[in-house]
Amino acid sequence: MKKLVALILLISYSAFGQQQSHIKAALHPDTKTLVVQQDITYTNTSKDTLTRLAFNDWMHGYSSRATAMGARFSDEFDREFLVASEDQRGNTNSLEIANPTTATSLVWERNAQHQDVIEVNLEQPLVPQQQVILHFSYSVKIPFDAFTHYGYNNQGGYILKDCFLVPARYGDKGFLYYDNLNLDDAASALTDYDVELTVPQNYTLSTDLEESSKTTTVPLDTYHLQGKNRLNFSCYLELTSGFASYRNGGLEVLSNMRNERLNEIQQALVINKVVSYVQEQLGDFPNSKLIVSQADYDRNPFYGLNQLPSFISPFPDEFLFEVQFLKTYLNNYLHQSLRLDPRKDNWIYDGIQVYLMMHYIDDYYPKAKMMGNVYRFRLVRGYHLVDMDFNGQYSYFYMLMARKNLDQPLTNSKDTLIRFNEKIASKYRAGLSLEYLNTYLEHDVVSTSIRQFMTLNRNQGQTEAIDFKNLLVKQSPKKIDWFFDTVIGTRDLIDYKFNEVHKTKDEIQFSLTNKTGVAVPIPVYGLKDKQVVFKKWLDVIPKDSIFTVPRMGADQLVLNYRNEVPEFNLRNNWQSLNRFHLNNRPIKFNFMKDLEDPKYNQLLYVPTLEYNLYDGFLPGFQIHNKTIMDKPFIFDITPMVSTKTRNLSGKAITYVSQYYRGHSLYNIKYMLSGNYLHYAPDAYYTKLAPTVFFNFRPLDLRDNRKSAIVVKEIIVDKQKSIYAVSEDTQNYAVFNAKYINTKTEVTHHYHFLADFQYEQHFSKLAAETQYRTLFDNNRQLNLRLFTGVFLSNTTDTDYFDFGLDRPTDYLFESEYIGRSEKKGIFSQQSIVSDGFFKSKLATRSANQWMATGNISYTLWNWIDAYGDVGMLKNKNHSAQFVYDNGIRLNLVTDYFEVFLPVYSNNGWEVGDQKYGEKIRFIITFHTETLINLFTRKWF
Repeated sequence: MKKLVALILLISYSAFGQQQSHIKAALHPDTKTLVVQQDITYTNTSKDTLTRLAFNDWMHGYSSRATAMGARFSDEFDREFLVASEDQRGNTNSLEIANPTTATSLVWERNAQHQDVIEVNLEQPLVPQQQVILHFSYSVKIPFDAFTHYGYNNQGGYILKDCFLVPARYGDKGFLYYDNLNLDDAASALTDYDVELTVPQNYTLSTDLEESSKTTTVPLDTYHLQGKNRLNFSCYLELTSGFASYRNGGLEVLSNMRNERLNEIQQALVINKVVSYVQEQLGDFPNSKLIVSQADYDRNPFYGLNQLPSFISPFPDEFLFEVQFLKTYLNNYLHQSLRLDPRKDNWIYDGIQVYLMMHYIDDYYPKAKMMGNVYRFRLVRGYHLVDMDFNGQYSYFYMLMARKNLDQPLTNSKDTLIRFNEKIASKYRAGLSLEYLNTYLEHDVVSTSIRQFMTLNRNQGQTEAIDFKNLLVKQSPKKIDWFFDTVIGTRDLIDYKFNEVHKTKDEIQFSLTNKTGVAVPIPVYGLKDKQVVFKKWLDVIPKDSIFTVPRMGADQLVLNYRNEVPEFNLRNNWQSLNRFHLNNRPIKFNFMKDLEDPKYNQLLYVPTLEYNLYDGFLPGFQIHNKTIMDKPFIFDITPMVSTKTRNLSGKAITYVSQYYRGHSLYNIKYMLSGNYLHYAPDAYYTKLAPTVFFNFRPLDLRDNRKSAIVVKEIIVDKQKSIYAVSEDTQNYAVFNAKYINTKTEVTHHYHFLADFQYEQHFSKLAAETQYRTLFDNNRQLNLRLFTGVFLSNTTDTDYFDFGLDRPTDYLFESEYIGRSEKKGIFSQQSIVSDGFFKSKLATRSANQWMATGNISYTLWNWIDAYGDVGMLKNKNHSAQFVYDNGIRLNLVTDYFEVFLPVYSNNGWEVGDQKYGEKIRFIITFHTETLINLFTRKWF
């Protein structure tokens, strides 16, 4: 419990409800702090009598890794904030009151569930339309801008956003308690601001508040700023200002977004074009100034454009700058104009933004392509990736998540969205949904409703999503309950296909199958020589139906030809009307990779080059049907030639995936894979593995916990080799069942594996647990426990034993470069399996049981100390105690590590003349494993 001092004035208040905040703040660059005196006049605009008030204190989110923002950074694998020093983090402290007359103190505390919101207990109940004045005194430690782009930077500048205490929004059920999750969605009450900001004279200020005056008292400048009916404001302090001012009518736009290849006049013309367009579509901006900064864009870039290196220019410089500025301008415009709950009603912000961006491209750049001018190169014209329209990417990125069963309802609160959905897929789906409705209703009904909604927000203190819905329903000439109930409110998939089609010279009669049972309108097109000859909207289709349309010479019938409907599968939408046809979609060959093209059955071919010690380099060709989006059926065949033996090698895989929506069992995959490669210098192995995966995850997609049950039969047929020590090891079939449960974040990692194996000569059971945690001092503890026991074992070889330091990998699942090596650099490769010792001890395996523990702890940066300890038991021998220790170079955890043994059962390892042969390493070349290192923060 803490206390505040307050002067409470209970005055009848009848004006339009808004709060007032008078701030006096002084910047101290030496300590990177703001010293703040703040008076907040709070008016109770609700119908309730209040006994406590809530204020957003979003600087508290930067105070430690234990905050809600710290937890979000952890589960999104963003290390920057988590390993930062205390000096780099921010906070609010020394919060107190001083009233020279009464010195009355009020009790305050942080909300138990939402630490970034403080609650103040009032001395007297605050009835509707009455006021209370609170005087706050506190200091703000400004954070480093590397975390969120807000705060101080290495050039000595500052971006001040959400630095001050702000009255929280009051809704139907009371105050909204939102923590700072780095989402730019503070739910704040509409407030009049009067700010006096004192800074050293060498700083220049750019802000979206009105500057009423500036006074100088050497060596300080004090800026007097004002803003009416604001949800937030920003201040940019720079030693050299990078902002330019652009005027369009009564609006001043401040921007430091730049394209070095455009001159100032070109940039001014682009900005004026965008501002005029948005004003035409949305009406006048409610304030006189709007700031659009590079930091704003960097926080929410146009994904795809932002990935291109500067030396690649598939887009004209002017177009590139125009799209970037348009996206950022719309984002800032909407967040300062709409008075919705920005977290709960986030889909409306995103929907209007993307909807207008799509219309902007249609109006000004109707021929623009997703990959820019690349389509002009004849060599790549056959790729759908190149010929897709610029606006086509919105549907593609949404469908990328839908095909992975990772899409989320648009009505989900913003904080519940996984990163890819929050930044990309859900944004795009929201805009696509509004465009779908507008195309279906025609007459620009959606655009008109948006303009009316913007007007409503200018004239009303707070708005809700229901207000937007009511405007759309009122404007619509058709019933649109399906739009809000299904398209917006659920993640139900839309998928129609042709069933029976009968045609005559004059008409076409066809029936549709609604594969998902989701009843929404869909258009049907008639094509002749690839040109549209008719289009007809089929209204809500509750079940399989029959339709008749004039043929008009059409030779193809296509559902959703222009992809107006965000449909799950476009590949089954085509029906040829020719008398003779082998397939509704012809086969198309593509080199390397391509987007899924619904007009064709695609086959892709890719040259490959792999390596193992016994085959040498393996050049080959991969032939598959894997486009960038997931498919329910995949095949992948890779014939290769061994450069060492001059013989044919290869591998193949095929699988069928079934996704279950709304269930913790979200995916079942049926897979058949096979390899034909060398396992020794003189011998091949053939492996066949029919496998079934049962994949589970929590219904909360932000929870990184995943689990799986894997059942497979591994059939191995090996040629004889001088390296084989027993006939038992040449041909065998192992039934294998696994249970895997894992949860991975930056600060914590947990993994559990239970493994049962049965073969006619043995059966065994093993369990493994891994735990990793990152402490506040940035040191990391890694702990792994393994226990394995043979239930039966009649083999006379150690080939199937538990391995203490280097298991034989008889299932051929590990990424050994040289799996049969006994000496040399490739024999020193280590795999996290079984005992996972680093030293080579006298006894290296166990044919009865083994129990081991592996531990490591950070000494400095990426240098760890490690230790292994365990017991193992072999037949006819007593149990042995084993141990080793050394130094671990943890370069990329689980992907690239080096182990330097120091001491073990062998004695001192470092004194050995052949110490280089004792060094062990982990290295990963597997493509999917490496890709996961970069994609795990998004999915």
